[in-house]
Amino acid sequence: MTDKASLRTLLCFNNHPTFFSLPFDQIGPVWKATQELMMGIDQMDGVQIVGTFDDDQTMVGASQGFPYTWYILADFPDREAVQAACNLLRTIVVGEANDRLWKYMTVEARMGRALEIPTEIL
Repeated sequence: MTDKASLRTLLCFNNHPTFFSLPFDQIGPVWKATQELMMGIDQMDGVQIVGTFDDDQTMVGASQGFPYTWYILADFPDREAVQAACNLLRTIVVGEANDRLWKYMTVEARMGRALEIPTEIL
């Protein structure tokens, strides 16, 4: 019996203009909620984060699509786990105002598999 292959997933996040329009001294709750998002994904059963990527040094401000603001590359056990990770934006509360994280960012998941070059053709 073989183990089910994990689902290599690139979670692509865009920060909204609502994030960038916050006064600097009010950004902290969004950062805390983002940390909760990342920890929530990391602690999901069967999920292994491969890496993260943030291009904030060469891309400044809100984005509407590609290129996204930041990324998480992770192996998920199945599509339902990917959906649960995306759903965290709907459930994580930001600060005291009862806003959800999706007010400040969006996520798009790209699912596939790890690229492996077959050695028998080399």
